[in-house]
Amino acid sequence: MDSELRLYSYSACSTCRKAIAWLRDHNLQHEIVDIVKNPPPRELLSEAIVQLGDRKYLFNTSGKSYRAIGSSAVKSMSEEQVLDALVSDGKLIKRPLLITGRGQILVGFKLVYWAEVLLN
Repeated sequence: MDSELRLYSYSACSTCRKAIAWLRDHNLQHEIVDIVKNPPPRELLSEAIVQLGDRKYLFNTSGKSYRAIGSSAVKSMSEEQVLDALVSDGKLIKRPLLITGRGQILVGFKLVYWAEVLLN
């Protein structure tokens, strides 16, 4: 079990609130970081792309910020442009974004996967 969990979250996000409640219910100590005020650093987002296997998994495709840019524009962005966009607008990032003490990055709240990673 990880003792150092950092959760990038947005207070108006119901999925984030569910993730926080789940962490608390399982007595998992965590630090909450406002993803809008303090987006994850570029290096972390770059590592997330590597771990997730595709940058598309980092985008909050249902959000206003993403729709304002447009999926075709996002698809045509270079890796550097993607990272620039994500660090400049935390609402572009799929949330919650959880970093474990081992450096594993979880995006979105998938209960079964979180339990597998965090409770074993």
